[in-house]
Amino acid sequence: MILQKINNKLLNLFLSSYYKKLKGINFLGKVHFKGKPVIFKHHDARIVIGKNTLINSSKKKYHINMHSACKLLADRPQAEIIIGENCRIHGTCIHAVKKIHIGNNCLIAANTNIIDSNGHILAMDHPIDRLTIADEGKQVIVEDNVWIGSNVTILGGTIIREGSVIMAGSVVKGEVPAKSIYGTDSFKVIKQYE
Repeated sequence: MILQKINNKLLNLFLSSYYKKLKGINFLGKVHFKGKPVIFKHHDARIVIGKNTLINSSKKKYHINMHSACKLLADRPQAEIIIGENCRIHGTCIHAVKKIHIGNNCLIAANTNIIDSNGHILAMDHPIDRLTIADEGKQVIVEDNVWIGSNVTILGGTIIREGSVIMAGSVVKGEVPAKSIYGTDSFKVIKQYE
């Protein structure tokens, strides 16, 4: 038990100092790591993590099943991931091609995906283009004090206003009003193309 705590502290120190050395990754105070996340950024992209934020990639002692380590990807020029202070992020993928901003005091449960791009263009007139053409993406904003349940997908162009709760398993697109509970409870064809 004592040896494990020492190993966790050493890993946290190593990860903190390693990521601080990478150009364009800024810690605004002490950032806590549990387990080893995947962090990748384009040399012209930016990742900022606020003080007292936890990036948890460890399944051990987490209250639900966590499928993967945290992943922070800012893989296009000028892409930004900005995470506020005092957040707890567990087993979550945050992938920005444009901008993803997470406010202060946010809770993000395991297996969540926050993505500001579809990865491919829609190309209904020429579907084969989906294989080779990426979309431009639309920024995602998560304001302060938001709680995101497990297995949530947050899509580009979303704004989640202050104090809201996103129910587990939801797909979020658009604006969620402040201090509201949001959840997906129906599945239907949104639009059919001829």
